[in-house]
Amino acid sequence: MIDPHSADQLELIDDNASTELSSNRTAMSFARSEMSGDRTLMSVIRTALSLIGFGFTIYQFFKSVQPELANGKLPPEAPLRFGLSLIVLGVVLLVLGVIGHWRQVRSFRERRERLYSLGLMHHLPEHRISAVWVIAVLLLLVGLFAILRIAFGIGPF
Repeated sequence: MIDPHSADQLELIDDNASTELSSNRTAMSFARSEMSGDRTLMSVIRTALSLIGFGFTIYQFFKSVQPELANGKLPPEAPLRFGLSLIVLGVVLLVLGVIGHWRQVRSFRERRERLYSLGLMHHLPEHRISAVWVIAVLLLLVGLFAILRIAFGIGPF
């Protein structure tokens, strides 16, 4: 067992416990910032999913009940345009969210690598792909398929 009070048993940055503590706090702050970025991307995903799902639902609903409700007052392409516009908004929001998240992760990685090269941090964490990012990309594909279905009548939906 390592005695925490014995500095000769620990590898300290510059043999200084204060610098070591600062390094550990910095590493934890990077981890907290990455988790915060993941939470932000999750909120973008929720909003985009709502827009995409609502747009597709409006399109399907009004497509099936338009003759009974509209009595010719709505143009026949109105449900298509409105539903498609909501889906496109959701996809655009998702694209912007994924790009923003990727830039943030890249920025954190560059800062961390700089601190490591200066000897201010002990190790670099392994590069990982966020599960939230993967879900965002998959939802982006769903949104694109919904656009294909509504705009061109093709796709899996």
